[in-house]
Amino acid sequence: MLNEFYGQFKSGTDIRGVASEGVEGQPVNLTDEVVNNMADGFVLWLSKKVEKKPNELKISVGRDSRISGPHIMELACERFRLAGAKVISCGLASTPSMFMTTVELGMDGALQITASHHPFNRNGLKFFTRSGGLEGSDIEAILTYAQNCEHPAQSDGGSVEEYDFMSDYSKLLRDKIKSEVNAEDYDHPLKGFKIVVDAGNGAGGFYADKVLSVLGADTTGSRYLDPDGMFPNHVPNPEDATAMASICEAVRENSADLGVIFDTDVDRGGAVDSKGNEINRNRLVAVAAAIALEGNEGGTVVTDSITSGGLKEFIEKNLGGKHYRYRRGYKNVIDKALELNARGINCPLAIETSGHAAMRENYFLDDGAYLCTKIIIKAAQLRKQGIGLDELTADLKEPLESREVRFKITEKDFRACGERIISELTAYAEAQDGWQVADDNREGIRVSFDKENGDGWFLLRLSVHDPIMPLNVESDSKGGVDVIYDKLYEFLKTTEGLKL
Repeated sequence: MLNEFYGQFKSGTDIRGVASEGVEGQPVNLTDEVVNNMADGFVLWLSKKVEKKPNELKISVGRDSRISGPHIMELACERFRLAGAKVISCGLASTPSMFMTTVELGMDGALQITASHHPFNRNGLKFFTRSGGLEGSDIEAILTYAQNCEHPAQSDGGSVEEYDFMSDYSKLLRDKIKSEVNAEDYDHPLKGFKIVVDAGNGAGGFYADKVLSVLGADTTGSRYLDPDGMFPNHVPNPEDATAMASICEAVRENSADLGVIFDTDVDRGGAVDSKGNEINRNRLVAVAAAIALEGNEGGTVVTDSITSGGLKEFIEKNLGGKHYRYRRGYKNVIDKALELNARGINCPLAIETSGHAAMRENYFLDDGAYLCTKIIIKAAQLRKQGIGLDELTADLKEPLESREVRFKITEKDFRACGERIISELTAYAEAQDGWQVADDNREGIRVSFDKENGDGWFLLRLSVHDPIMPLNVESDSKGGVDVIYDKLYEFLKTTEGLKL
């Protein structure tokens, strides 16, 4: 059982904390001692997982551009070395590339030092084995070792070697584009394309220089490629409105054929087509599904719960696939896709509307650079046919209005409170005329309404980690969101435990 101090670091399937001063009221808790304990905890966990002694392990370490990254990396490499492990220090790297070291270099485990899109003062530890990312229970085990100050025996045989794996990883992406585009100029399949990249000063700048430019693309006008852990221009997050406005502006200003944007550690991506249309959220899911279902006719696409009704119709009617809505959390959708495939159900894609997309052909690794690579390949293939990328999802029906509201839960046992409210709302909805409770929803409660009653739907769910109940409402009619919200509010105002 984790105590309060070490319990604060568990963030789903990652470890996260405050690593740098600079934000009032947020003292550093990822101290050197704590990081050392966590690194040793990973050694003990990994040793048991792969059935090797600590001094027989091979571990790779990478980091994103955060200002605390180099120091934490130095600490982790030294703890692994002291345990006798052979350590490869990869420097600035993307999170997906660190998983790929287990495939390409045969590492037993990998550590990426990142806190995704969170502010500059935060950082964290994300672990991989050849089986993929860790589960929440694995993180708890590592933190338990750290909490109990359990350490592997020190050994003289350890070593740390610096290795530029990002160059290897970039070549994998380049080779993918070459083979699938199969252009007449094989080594320059993107010649004639203008593609701008917005890396948000995270770890994604390599994509412009080491992937696109080498293949002949003109990347002039790309933005914020240099790593800067203070993120001075915008939050590196494809879900952030300012970030998306930045890449849209770059596409327009440079008359680009395509724009791509990454989060800090490049496990998420988004894009913009030549007409300035965002390929993000539901449209990103639609594009990824269209690509993944080629050769997988009738296949299943697993998404999170907040995808639109239009997307479900597009996947099932236009693409001929099956849509499986599941819980929020990228690891949840990936694990469900793995489960479905193990049951013999053809499922080539797991994707969350946040931009986490994992394809079966790529180890079900959520990799923003791989996703954008597949989109670029498709754009190049369509160009040969005289078709624009925007035509791929021309039939996708987007909602006219959408809104998200996040209600704070005021009761101490927030999970029990949220589950009670969902249960009460389910009973309430089933008793209302014109409320259609979705039978394919697997998180919270989703209710649809006809044109006379709002022409859309709402989803009320419990946040994965926080004392929050997010509400998503969409409508295909002007003013429909307000109509639906007002209907729901009649129930919400009778509940206890929500700050409305």
